[in-house]
Amino acid sequence: MTARGSRSTERVALLQWTARVGAVTPDALAHLQRVSLASARGRLGRLGRERMLACRRLLVGEPSLYTITRAGLRYAELPWVEPCRVSIAGASHTLAIARAAAALQRCYPDHEVIGERELRRRERILGRPLASTLLASRGESGLHRPDLVLVPPAGEQLPVAVEVELTLKAPRRLVEICRAWSFSRDIAGVVYLAPAGVRRALDRAIASAGAERIVVLPLDGLALLDDPGAAIASAVSSEPYVAPRGSTIEQTECTCPASRSTE
Repeated sequence: MTARGSRSTERVALLQWTARVGAVTPDALAHLQRVSLASARGRLGRLGRERMLACRRLLVGEPSLYTITRAGLRYAELPWVEPCRVSIAGASHTLAIARAAAALQRCYPDHEVIGERELRRRERILGRPLASTLLASRGESGLHRPDLVLVPPAGEQLPVAVEVELTLKAPRRLVEICRAWSFSRDIAGVVYLAPAGVRRALDRAIASAGAERIVVLPLDGLALLDDPGAAIASAVSSEPYVAPRGSTIEQTECTCPASRSTE
């Protein structure tokens, strides 16, 4: 392991990012840092060999997931954070969250992107919700937390909740969640990222719940955020967001990482 006296700011920043969002993939890191896929693999691989990151490849045809270890947390001076654990059952969701987190951070470099576990930790410390919403059917213990939170600079607007929805939930539960988000005073709005089939179900749930502060975007469609703040502003203002003419996933640098290259 690198000696404490030679701690690298870049390495610390990467470890802290991984701890905040939960997990990172080589393609997500390449997108975030504007480097080649080979360079991103090299950076993660070195931290893996030094046991500061744990590497798990759970799905055929998909890249490895890297999570921070206890040694990495000590090196990054985050001893109070719990390492993220990934499973085969949740691997697809974790991969999608890692890519969405990188794309969001690229689009909003002045904001902080955090994952559910970091949100839970901060809420536990403060003793109140920061970007969660209460589900009526579950009583006081029924907090629903988003997958990611886009946290604005201190003193500015409320945070934005980001949900990565890969599969269909029961219609009644989806309506309940959308309705709960619509009543939340802790967030500026909600951005859902979902594939086509799930987007249609979300649109129905949003309409049924009368939720006006929710924007639904394609799973790989953070290209719609190439006008910084537009999609979030639409969630807050209830005005539908329209992508700029000619804006496509391939044409904008704010696109979610499209690479599915394996390692």
